[in-house]
Amino acid sequence: MKKRKRSKVKAVTFSLVLSLLLALSVTACGSGNGNSAVNNAEVTSNETNAEDEEMKPEAGAKLMVWEAKEQLDYMKQVAADFEKEYGIPVTVQEMAGADQGTRLTTDGPSKLAADVLTLPHDQIGLAVKAGLILPNDIYEEETKSTMVETAVQASSYDGILYGYPKSVETYALFYNKDLISEAPKTWDDVIAFANTYNNPTENKFAIMWEFVGYYSYPFIGSFGGYIYGDNNTNIKDIGLNNEGSVKGFTFLQSLKNILPLNAGDITYDVKTQLFQEGKLAMNIDGPWSVAAFKDHVNLGVAPLPKGPDGQDSLSFSGVKSYYVNSYTDYPVAGRLFAHFASNKENQLKNFKMTGAIPASTEAGEAQEIKDDPIISGFFDQFQNSVPMPSISEIKSVWEPLKAAYVSLWNDPGLDVKQTLDQTVKTIQADLESK
Repeated sequence: MKKRKRSKVKAVTFSLVLSLLLALSVTACGSGNGNSAVNNAEVTSNETNAEDEEMKPEAGAKLMVWEAKEQLDYMKQVAADFEKEYGIPVTVQEMAGADQGTRLTTDGPSKLAADVLTLPHDQIGLAVKAGLILPNDIYEEETKSTMVETAVQASSYDGILYGYPKSVETYALFYNKDLISEAPKTWDDVIAFANTYNNPTENKFAIMWEFVGYYSYPFIGSFGGYIYGDNNTNIKDIGLNNEGSVKGFTFLQSLKNILPLNAGDITYDVKTQLFQEGKLAMNIDGPWSVAAFKDHVNLGVAPLPKGPDGQDSLSFSGVKSYYVNSYTDYPVAGRLFAHFASNKENQLKNFKMTGAIPASTEAGEAQEIKDDPIISGFFDQFQNSVPMPSISEIKSVWEPLKAAYVSLWNDPGLDVKQTLDQTVKTIQADLESK
C-alpha cells in the first residue's frame, strides 16, 4: 500500500504531533549527554509508526457500498477482490446513481447510508457543505498524480480533493465511416466536406448537434470565454460576454451556412434518426448514445474539430467518483476501499464489463483503450474538457444561455455582443433575486 507524502501540515495526525513533542522534550532534557542520534532515531521511528497506524484499517471493519444496477456485477467483483486482499467484508447494495446523493443526505446522519458511494461531480458541493463526505487526504497526492487533471479538478471542492475518480464522460464527434472515412481534424475540414455532401432536400447533412447550453461550451471556452470565473466558482465574474465568447458565437453564426436549419428543427430524435439512416455524416453526441448506433452505423468517434485558429475544442464533461461517507464507522477502511476500487486495474475492469471510460491516465493509455476506436475518441476529447460547474448558481445560467445560443443561430444577423450583454444581465438579475 502506498503511503501519502508528508509534505502538507494538514496531513500530520495528532498522534504524530504528540510523538514529536515528547521526543523533543526528551532531547531537550538530555542535551549534551551524547544521545542525540538515538533520540533522533526515536523520533523517526515514532513518525513511521504513526504513519502505519493511520493507514491501518479499524479492527472489525466491514463496509457497505452503494452501486447502480448497470454496474452491480462489476462492483461485486471488486468487493470480492478487496475482501480477499484485505480481509474486510464488503456488502454491495443496489442504489440508482441518481438517488445516492439524496439518500446520503437523509441516511448519512442516521448511520443507514453506505460507507462508500458514487456521486457525479456536480453534486459534491452540496455534500461538502452539509458535511457528508470525507476528504481524499490519505491518497491525495497519489490520486493527483495518476488521474486525468480534469477528473481531479471535478472531484475537488474549494481547493480540497474529496473524490476518488472512477469514470468520465463527455461528448465527442461521431462519424459514419461509410460516408466520411476519416474524422475531420478542423472545422475548416468539416466545412469543406459539407460543401460537397449537403443536400437539404434529401435531408443529407454533414453535421448536427443539439442547441442546448451543454453543447454550446465549445463556442465559449475554446475561444477564451467562460461562464463563471475562477474555474466556474466566482459568480461575480461572468465571462459569457467577454471578447472570447463574442468571437466564439460569431464563429458559430458562420456555421449556419453548412447547417441551414433553425435550432428547433435539430433535436436529439431528429439527428439520431438521420444518423441511423446514413443521411447524417457526423453527430456530436456522448457515450450514452453509442448503443443506439452500433448496430446501424459503421461508427467512429473522434475529438471535436479544432477551431479556426487551430485551438482544441473544449467540451463540458462529467466525472463520477467514489466518496467516503463522513458518518461511517470505518473511515480508514472506507478510504482504502475507495482507493482500491479506483485503481488502474479496476478502472480497466469497469471498462471491460460496462464500457465506462477510465479517469486514470495509465488506464487511458492501456492498449485495450487505445485499440477501442469508440472509447479512445471519448478519452482523447475528455482531456480537452472542462468539468460541468458544480455550484448551485449554475441553474441561473442554463435558460438564458440556451436562449442566446438559439437566437444567435436562428438569426445570423443578430448582434452577438448586444445579445450576450443582455444574457449576462438576465443571469445577474436572477442571481440577485435569490
